[in-house]
Amino acid sequence: MPQWRTWHRPLVVFAASMAVLTAVSGVGLLVDDRVLAGSAIWFKPFKFAVSFVAYALTLAWMLTLLTRGRRTGWWAGTVVAATGLGEMAIITGQVIRGKRSHFNHATPFDESLFNAMAVTVVILWTATLVIAILLLRARIADRACAWAIRSGVFLALVGAGSGFLMTQPTAAQRAAGTLDTADVIGAHTVGVPAGGPAMPLTGWSTTGGDLRIPHFVGMHALQLLPLLLLALLSLAPRSARLRDPRVRLRLVLVAAGAYSAVIVLVTWQALRGQPLIHPDGATLTAAGLLAAATAAGACAALRPAAAQQSFPSVEKEFVS
Repeated sequence: MPQWRTWHRPLVVFAASMAVLTAVSGVGLLVDDRVLAGSAIWFKPFKFAVSFVAYALTLAWMLTLLTRGRRTGWWAGTVVAATGLGEMAIITGQVIRGKRSHFNHATPFDESLFNAMAVTVVILWTATLVIAILLLRARIADRACAWAIRSGVFLALVGAGSGFLMTQPTAAQRAAGTLDTADVIGAHTVGVPAGGPAMPLTGWSTTGGDLRIPHFVGMHALQLLPLLLLALLSLAPRSARLRDPRVRLRLVLVAAGAYSAVIVLVTWQALRGQPLIHPDGATLTAAGLLAAATAAGACAALRPAAAQQSFPSVEKEFVS
């Protein structure tokens, strides 16, 4: 029986439902011309659904790697699927109503829905933390594989946690002194009103800071770091150095450190009200130093090792 059939079933079903919602939202983008907060109204469920497909499938696979606490991991994965489904039901329901799902305090009902979403996000984050701890304790044969997975899930938690920065009242909202009666409290933009000029596809602000950037970058470490290791494994048959598991481990650790620094950098940039595509001198300097440090780390990681080793155990983890 194919190994993928052992993946966490509730998460796989949730991912399938999000794939369906992606298609539905895509149709909505084509046939529904409503605009909300400066964006096509179906754009938010479309982006969230695509992200959840990747998130759920990655966790469903990672849970097969647990060597202890499998039952706890199964329940944690089920909680992730259930809370994710609840969050998407609220987001989609608000789209149908033509209302904002996030930061909406216009009516008691809208506020209760936003508060419910906040609860689901906290529960989802906590369940993912449980999975991360179990993966930290799992006995994964190849250390590079182990640290690609562990670093990915912990950085994803950091990225998800950055979303809480968006729920705080903005400086303009505080200055208005109407937080008790405001329809909207919190925003993903910094320094500019929401709904202004934005980048294509992502919708990130081109005139101010945007906290969705560190949120996005952090959460997708869950996929990108394991994919990096998969790329190293694909290149290993043609590279003597990459056949050494110690070299792959060092490269993964360098990548994880660089990725962590990128999250910090884009968070700092967003909090200063600076668009991603218009960095100032300080941001460019920090990015240059980060690039140089990463290149130096990669060169050091690739130094010849004393002995070469094969890589069948970790390859089996990825292709199964």
